[in-house]
Parts: sequence; structure tokens; C-alpha cells
Amino acid sequence: MSAHCQLTGARPGFGNNVAHSHRRTSRRFDPNTQGKRYWLPGEGRYVRLRLSARAVKTVDAIGVEAAVARIRARGVKV
Repeated sequence: MSAHCQLTGARPGFGNNVAHSHRRTSRRFDPNTQGKRYWLPGEGRYVRLRLSARAVKTVDAIGVEAAVARIRARGVKV
């Protein structure tokens, strides 16, 4: 699934569009995912991560090494 965050695991939510007549149709709330490239100094290479906007702020706070460690702990290959 393309619309999910590798760090936080945020996935699309589902709900309904409700028209003025109260007719309901299905809709999807996608997370705000961005593709980011980070330099990983421990491995001497760049990594491409698919992160939500909230996860980008988390990487800025904890560092890319710790973020990649969390992603790998979830079982995602980086």
C-alpha cells in the first residue's frame, strides 16, 4: 500500500462523504505522506523513506539513525 508511513505506520482511514440530502458515499482519508531522502552516516549511504508529515518532524527530533532503527524494529526493510 503506497499511502502509509514507514515510521509511524499511519494508514488511510475510511469514512463517508455526506451530501446535503444525507446520502452517503464512501471516501478515504489518506495520511500526508512525503518521500524524503536522508543521509545515513553509519552506513555511508542515502536512504529513501516514505514518511508522514508528523514522522518528518519526529526524524528531525530524534535523528535519522534512531528513526531507521525504529523502522527496522517494525520489520520494514530499509
